[in-house]
Amino acid sequence: MHFQRRTFLKHISLGTLGLCLPRTDAKSLDPVSSSLPRSTPEAQGIASKAILSFLDAVEENSFELHSFMMLRHGQVVAEGWWDPYGPEFVHTMYSMSKSFTSTAVGLAIAEGKLTVEDKVVSFFPDDLPETISENLAALRVKDLLTMSVGNEKEPTQPVVKSENWVRTFLAQKLAHKPGTVFMYNSAATYMCSAIVQKVTGQTILDYLTPRLFTPLGISGMKWESCPRGINTGGWGLSIQTEGMAKFGQLYLQKGQWHGAQILPAAWVEEATSFHIQQPGDPATGRPDWLQGYGYQFWRCQHGHYRGDGAFGQFTIVLPEHDAVIVMTSENKNMQGQLDLVWQHLLSAFHQPTKSEDGVLATRLDKLKLTPPAGIAGSPNKKRIDGKVFALEPNDAGFTSASFSFQNDACLLTLKAAGQSHEITCGLGRWHLGTAAIPDTPPRLISGGKPVKPVDSKIAASACWKDESSLSITLRYYETPHHDTLTCKFEGDQVTLSFLSSLAAMAAKPKDARKSVKGTMV
Repeated sequence: MHFQRRTFLKHISLGTLGLCLPRTDAKSLDPVSSSLPRSTPEAQGIASKAILSFLDAVEENSFELHSFMMLRHGQVVAEGWWDPYGPEFVHTMYSMSKSFTSTAVGLAIAEGKLTVEDKVVSFFPDDLPETISENLAALRVKDLLTMSVGNEKEPTQPVVKSENWVRTFLAQKLAHKPGTVFMYNSAATYMCSAIVQKVTGQTILDYLTPRLFTPLGISGMKWESCPRGINTGGWGLSIQTEGMAKFGQLYLQKGQWHGAQILPAAWVEEATSFHIQQPGDPATGRPDWLQGYGYQFWRCQHGHYRGDGAFGQFTIVLPEHDAVIVMTSENKNMQGQLDLVWQHLLSAFHQPTKSEDGVLATRLDKLKLTPPAGIAGSPNKKRIDGKVFALEPNDAGFTSASFSFQNDACLLTLKAAGQSHEITCGLGRWHLGTAAIPDTPPRLISGGKPVKPVDSKIAASACWKDESSLSITLRYYETPHHDTLTCKFEGDQVTLSFLSSLAAMAAKPKDARKSVKGTMV
């Protein structure tokens, strides 16, 4: 059964009945700028030894963590950042963003602006296809939240390649009745963001700021947007580790914060409950992705739940233990990362609490990502010092590269479009700086990518891999990712080759950016 657009719109209204939650008084709250309270593991009934065992396992299994924070009874008992990452810096959340988008929907429902039973088509009368299928007509906000839209294929890539993401999403074929089949769907979360903006007149970032971020004392967060100024919703949020922890603690406390109900408890319960089963066999697949799905929250093994993002951005809520665990990282094996949590940290609540606070505190304070090492030096160093290499035409628009060496640093200067991009690289150490290099930083999804290069915080380190190869690591420490730039010198020629950490994870590593050749001027 299909409907013509005009006929259909006569029979649908925004006021379709569904879940409606009490209003919240979050907007009247004074800002809370203080950090979460700090304690020690043993003081909160946690064995430091178990946390040390977790850190050992992370290192032994070559997992790359960027931050770790553990809370119990509302207090931070362990926290650490792997240098050059730090507590003051935001970190790309990828799909961990989805849980924040869900929260925006919950708050808008609490204010009476929509319900989960509202039909999606009712919000976008100007973007509907000429013929509206029965499945599209039946699609509810709830189906977006539970990723049970009914798409035949995951629609995010065609959506983000278009100018009007809403119109492209609504034009996709729905092969299944909405609400019946789970399919991971980041574009569905974008539609939740678009709906909140439609009914509130604000992006979800602006909408959440006085209702969520300010009451929790979170600032500095950023969110990417589509070409029409709608926050991407399903990805694109950047926030600090402690902000993630506060968010998890808010959910653990059923929406209460400093005595105020800033998020309805009924929404917390509804959003984190089992709504739909993912396809697959937990015995043979990734069990923590097969425990059921809520409203942009994953159910976990052992009865817990989480928000998560690609490469290991986790906010894990453990109601049974009154605890929250937060991690940021770059890991392909996210199930393996969670397995270490279950194996080592769950036991922390049951082990005898012999104090090892001092040992743990020292360990957490010294966490670091060691810069790549190489040979002591190269005869090419003196020959290329201060020299400029004219580069052949290339997709990034680089026109020249130069290298200058000073004691324990190398200054790389790349020119593009008449601008100089200077990056100081520590030799055997990280040097922190800022640059807007074309085609950086690496990213998993193109949607929301800034049109022009923007400044990125970069920790840079250089080393000689052999006498003719200078390897430069550019770690974009507000994202999970880094680049390795290999500069191969042969006579008066240089070849620059990028390999992102994303590309390096592939079975046959190959970066989409082509190598660039240059000649010494």
